[in-house]
Amino acid sequence: MPISTELTDRLGIQHPVLLAPMDVVANARLVTAVSAAGGFGILGGGYGDRTWLEQETAKLGKSTAPFGIGFITWSMAKQPELLDIALDARPRAVMLSFGDPKPFGARIKQAGAILICQVQNEELARQALDAGADILVAQGTEAGGHGASRTTLDVVPAIVDLVAGRVPVVAAGGIADGRGLAAMLMLGASGVLLGTRFYASEEADIAEEAKRRVCAAKSGETVRGIIFDLSRNNVWPAPFTGRCLVNDHARRWIGREVELMQNVRKVGADYAEAKARGDFDIAAVIAGEAVGLIHDIPPAAEIVGRIIAEAEQSLRGRRNSTASIG
Repeated sequence: MPISTELTDRLGIQHPVLLAPMDVVANARLVTAVSAAGGFGILGGGYGDRTWLEQETAKLGKSTAPFGIGFITWSMAKQPELLDIALDARPRAVMLSFGDPKPFGARIKQAGAILICQVQNEELARQALDAGADILVAQGTEAGGHGASRTTLDVVPAIVDLVAGRVPVVAAGGIADGRGLAAMLMLGASGVLLGTRFYASEEADIAEEAKRRVCAAKSGETVRGIIFDLSRNNVWPAPFTGRCLVNDHARRWIGREVELMQNVRKVGADYAEAKARGDFDIAAVIAGEAVGLIHDIPPAAEIVGRIIAEAEQSLRGRRNSTASIG
């Protein structure tokens, strides 16, 4: 039973599974692997490293698979020329997250690209629609990396109701398998966007130790807050905070954020050194609440295949159910 949705039709893809544009982790290799498997890979343009972006888009230009490019909007606004580099690569879509997309929406659409906007509440969804968004990603607080406070189970149907069929809605946050995809389809979403599950893939451009820690983590072993951002001197605008695995550094500073700010120069220097040497007892492993569902590091294509097979099985009702009526 192929899973065809408004999203697959809009993007021209086989499966309603999107790769989150994780900053530099979602490199050309991972993007190509996800897209070649029938999903939709989105390059992690992140904060905007011009050299990296030029190198990775050049690699994508040699691929026949469709792809997107994603940016942290408020950061890209400081380097708007990065959007020109992205559009020159002729992506099928550009994804903007965390900031007002309006200054960039017209340029993206005039270039023939689809505009995807990630939102965390109805106000941001309206802002994105006003900017011409063709697809909305409704992100719940369970997501790894930066996000807000609304849960996926809450925000997805709220955004679905708001758009009332005008554009496809993609669910993000706490989803790592086919059961999650099936559940989000039942809530009215047209697909899912996955970060943490693809973070623990063969192609992800991150240290193997970080991937191993994602696989070893249990449910409940992530935390959302500002410790990670304070430690690397990169505090985000409200209401966005970061979710990472709990490690020694997080345990030391949870509840002591004011003290951390008072000692940020020393803490920041120690943090930078730890990151450089790959010490993840201090450096953050960015991951969402779905870590408890992730136990291996397979190729990205295998992840896509598993998710679709599991979702098809769930939607067919083949799983045993303990529920009863009457």
